[in-house]
Amino acid sequence: MSNIEQLRMFVEAARTGSFSGSARKLGKAQSAVSQAISNLEIDLGVTLFDRTTRKPTITPQGELLLAHAKAVIQQSAELSMAADAMSRNEEVSLTIAVDSALLVPRLFDILQEFSSCYPATSIELMTVDSADVINFISSSKADLGCMFSDTVFSPDVDFCFIGHLPFTPVCSLEHALCQRKSVALSDLIQHRQIMQRGESGSMPEQFPEVSPEIWWSNNFESVLAMVKQSLGWAYLPSHYLKKQLPVSQLHTIPVTFDHKEWSPPVDLITSKKHAYGPALAWLFNQMKSLLD
Repeated sequence: MSNIEQLRMFVEAARTGSFSGSARKLGKAQSAVSQAISNLEIDLGVTLFDRTTRKPTITPQGELLLAHAKAVIQQSAELSMAADAMSRNEEVSLTIAVDSALLVPRLFDILQEFSSCYPATSIELMTVDSADVINFISSSKADLGCMFSDTVFSPDVDFCFIGHLPFTPVCSLEHALCQRKSVALSDLIQHRQIMQRGESGSMPEQFPEVSPEIWWSNNFESVLAMVKQSLGWAYLPSHYLKKQLPVSQLHTIPVTFDHKEWSPPVDLITSKKHAYGPALAWLFNQMKSLLD
């Protein structure tokens, strides 16, 4: 039966083009590598290297099995990492519930760094409307939540304010509001507003319902799509628009009542029922810088 050490010798011999190169890489004697690969060929019933040339040359059958050998070595390494992580009481998996507006570039930088620090812990990233994030945390469907702040507090969760996310009022270039050089609140009231809300039908109080006619969606991607089709105007996360405005049919509405960008507050939330493991503690601390 082949073992991991034999597979490593095989992979290194294929990579370096010689048994001696494999031996140097792995700190083995060349004779040990040659014997191990011969034993591997007996176990597999396949000739991995052609030895009739001056240097061993990998055979077509060896080429086909090389990818499988690399996969087995990788799986073995992941098994060892998972076992080591468990011995350190690291979590096997974590679920993050994030409002779609908060999918800022910094979030993915944090997750990339997390994958290096905790390679044995898997991440499930769920986009959830802010109004539903608390339910996900309190019902243990998620370990960490990121949402727009609400005045309704739950006794089951802890809140951590991390900053503000700027929003910009926009419409399409075909919308009637696009023709105005300045737009007062009374002007917006005359046009349909597109807004986001969760499955519960509620939304944070910081999001103003300006127009008497409102169409709804459960995420900001859909809100953006409806605005592009001139179905109404909306406040959208400003970081969305940095990519959308130069190439799409969007227009920033010049409102007269916002001296600065409207920027609702954002909270991180965790459950009071569960203690932090090392991976969750690391992620929580890093997520504090999400909006820096």
